[in-house]
Amino acid sequence: MAEKIDGNTVTKKDLVLRIAESTGHKQSVTRVIIQEFIDEIIGELASGNRLELRDFGVFEVRFRHPRQARNPKTGEQVQVPPKRVVTIKPGKKMKDIISRAPIPASLTGAAQVPSTPDDDEEEEI
Repeated sequence: MAEKIDGNTVTKKDLVLRIAESTGHKQSVTRVIIQEFIDEIIGELASGNRLELRDFGVFEVRFRHPRQARNPKTGEQVQVPPKRVVTIKPGKKMKDIISRAPIPASLTGAAQVPSTPDDDEEEEI
């Protein structure tokens, strides 16, 4: 089973500050642009559209059928209603960059030593 990597939480405010600084735009303008972008994504998904952002990923709305489940505390059978959920399939660039990121030592049980091209016979690109 996959384990969560405990990194820092980055908020929309953090992104606004970074993007405003790197582009030279005012934070207020950057905040509006980012919010409009997010609102457009939400609107498209709410309309049932598939959203493809090259290198980032593909967002889709999927339908989950109603099902029977069990309350883990009481063992009682419960009916789970149907619902729509958003899924994301990561794009190639995102997968490549994330797969090359170092794994925290807390998850590997050993100190993480970054590899260099000299350490490996072939460098993955």
